Amino acid sequence: MLKIDLYTEITCPWCLVGQHRLDKVLAERFPELNADIHHHPVLLLPDAPSSGLFIPDLLRSRYGVTDPSAAFARPEAAARASGLNLDLRGQLYAYPTQAAHALIQAAAERGTQHRLAVAITEAYFLNAKNIADVDVLADIAIGHGFDHAEARAIALDMTQHKRVEMEAARSAAAGVRSVPHFVFGNGPEINGGRTEDEIASSIKAALRAG
Repeated sequence: MLKIDLYTEITCPWCLVGQHRLDKVLAERFPELNADIHHHPVLLLPDAPSSGLFIPDLLRSRYGVTDPSAAFARPEAAARASGLNLDLRGQLYAYPTQAAHALIQAAAERGTQHRLAVAITEAYFLNAKNIADVDVLADIAIGHGFDHAEARAIALDMTQHKRVEMEAARSAAAGVRSVPHFVFGNGPEINGGRTEDEIASSIKAALRAG
């Protein structure tokens, strides 16, 4: 078994690409490997309003980007190179993610954490869902070990939100600055938009390290 710690933010397109590439590499290159993937929250926009932030405005105010398609081009191309059809024009709002991360953390006890994290991220990017809406989250969670009322209660629980924020603070204190951030067992740590080959090489190095 190889433990993989994965630090992500749901509204980060590179995290979508990274999760997709990790799953693809594990399925295609390490089919016999039992990977135990643990998700840790990173909050890039912790104060985003529940109505969301309009991404073109956010790109302009924070990064001086006046043409969103220029910012979208690299992650879209990376996604397509790995067989994922990503069009970032389909989701133009960045929503707060504390509720979604709370559900993902709760899913660890049910053995569905990674699948739920991927499902929520794909719902956001590929289906343009508002993943700050607790009913949207509950609908997704039904297929991952929760009933609707239970998932909704977790997503609404401010205590759970605070736990997510504390965990995100611990991630930052541990040096996680760029997402996705991968830690492979006792082996290497990598972050950002890594290729499938780089992910595979890191897995091999971790297996050698034992």
